[in-house]
Amino acid sequence: MESIIVFLPLILVMGAFLFFANRRQRKSLDATIELHDSLAIGDRVHTTSGLQGTIAAVTDDTVDLEIAPGVVTRWMKLAVRDKIVDEAEDTDDTAEEASRDVESTGVELTKE
Repeated sequence: MESIIVFLPLILVMGAFLFFANRRQRKSLDATIELHDSLAIGDRVHTTSGLQGTIAAVTDDTVDLEIAPGVVTRWMKLAVRDKIVDEAEDTDDTAEEASRDVESTGVELTKE
């Protein structure tokens, strides 16, 4: 009976570890599935091997990537790691935030 009491905390710690590890893995898997479901023609993407390309066609299991003008290669969707976000969109957001800051404070920050 005492041996069960000694191992009970160990079993609880291991159970908690497995629960949280499984939860994190499930969130990662859900994010990957969401990314693959959201792929559309014209999106710029990175592959797991580091290649960058523009999606030319999408099927259930594959994507065709244009890696250079006129050069299209077929990849499994699982090879797509993430979408490339244009820096122009980020710059526009930053500029809008800066203009709002100037309006609210009346002070404009400049680089010299």
